[in-house]
Amino acid sequence: MFDLGFQEIIVIFVVALLVFGPKRLPELSRALGRGLREVKEAMRGVKESIDEVGEEVEDVKKDISDMPSKLMGEEVEKVKEDISGIASNLVNPEPEEDTAKQAEEKAKDD
Repeated sequence: MFDLGFQEIIVIFVVALLVFGPKRLPELSRALGRGLREVKEAMRGVKESIDEVGEEVEDVKKDISDMPSKLMGEEVEKVKEDISGIASNLVNPEPEEDTAKQAEEKAKDD
């Protein structure tokens, strides 16, 4: 993150020792360690939240991408039903009422 080498860390430690003194340095080190631990835990929590939201987004994307196929599936089923109805009428035509009436009238005329 900060790309600090060993020499830089030693210089920072010596400056901190001179500024804060040997008695307060262990206290400050503990406080710094606790602070870093809390920051890491908070970052881990944020990362987990982002991962959860990412999974939810992926689920929504999948649902959205499946919608046209589901809708088209319903339309395809309707078209299949219409076609099968038309095909069954072509194979076994039902006499229409007008045709039946015309046949009766012809029978009466003859």
